[in-house]
Amino acid sequence: MKIGFIGLGIMGKPMVKNLLKANYEVLAYDILKENIDQVVQAGAVGATSAKEVAQQCELIITMLPNGLEVKEVVCGVNGILEGAKQGSIIVDMSSIAPGVAQEIHKLCKEKGINMLDAPVSGGEPKAIEGTLSIMIGGDEAIFNKVYDILLAMGASAVLCGDIGAGNTTKLANQIIVALNIVAVSEAFTLSARAGVDPNKVFDAIKGGLAGSTVMNAKVPMMLEGNFNPGFKIDLHIKDLRNALDTAHEIGSPLPFTAQAMEIMQNLHANGYGQNDHSAIVKYYETLTGTKLSEA
Repeated sequence: MKIGFIGLGIMGKPMVKNLLKANYEVLAYDILKENIDQVVQAGAVGATSAKEVAQQCELIITMLPNGLEVKEVVCGVNGILEGAKQGSIIVDMSSIAPGVAQEIHKLCKEKGINMLDAPVSGGEPKAIEGTLSIMIGGDEAIFNKVYDILLAMGASAVLCGDIGAGNTTKLANQIIVALNIVAVSEAFTLSARAGVDPNKVFDAIKGGLAGSTVMNAKVPMMLEGNFNPGFKIDLHIKDLRNALDTAHEIGSPLPFTAQAMEIMQNLHANGYGQNDHSAIVKYYETLTGTKLSEA
């Protein structure tokens, strides 16, 4: 089966490579030619537009920065809807606002095109490993058709409800991740300022109730002073903006999420937006004058 894949950034490139490892044929497109060239070297075929991808593939996966880009790729000039045949399936694996996913789905449905929203969690490391957590919204029959393909890129793929449910689940995920990193940053800065070796604190608590996947992934980066992006602060700002906008629309208060957003906005304003979101610790290091790492 030939799979179309549009969006070859930090996440998209390794996802394509995992599809190729699973022996799927992939026709890939990105606005940056160098990104296309990299996946072509891995065995994919390059395309010149989203329309061309849709003309040749009945399954088209998109992995794009935000809702505006997804709408343009799906509905714009030389977009997917200009080339897709009736009955084709779009699986949007971008993280966008649930309402935007529902809007795009409506436009697809009018043209006889199926759509799932299927954002992922795990960042670049799990994209490379092929162990992403995939959260899906849409029709169960369509989900069943693409389930095995999704598992070429992820360790799990869970249908969470109707269209938009995947991105609602992702927003919940991103709130939990953001607040976990904030809490970890506060706690380890406190430890360091009190004169206790944060490496020892990590060893002592990581196996207890305070331990988490987020702590295990991000604290070592903080202790090393390594903020190379697996998931950028600017992208997390985008996700929290979508969470806050969605919450305002439905009347669900997110006071701690708003505080995490302000911390990330401060870091963005100070030039750290392209750092990994573990760089939230820099906010606390600046406040206290205490660094976790000598790097």
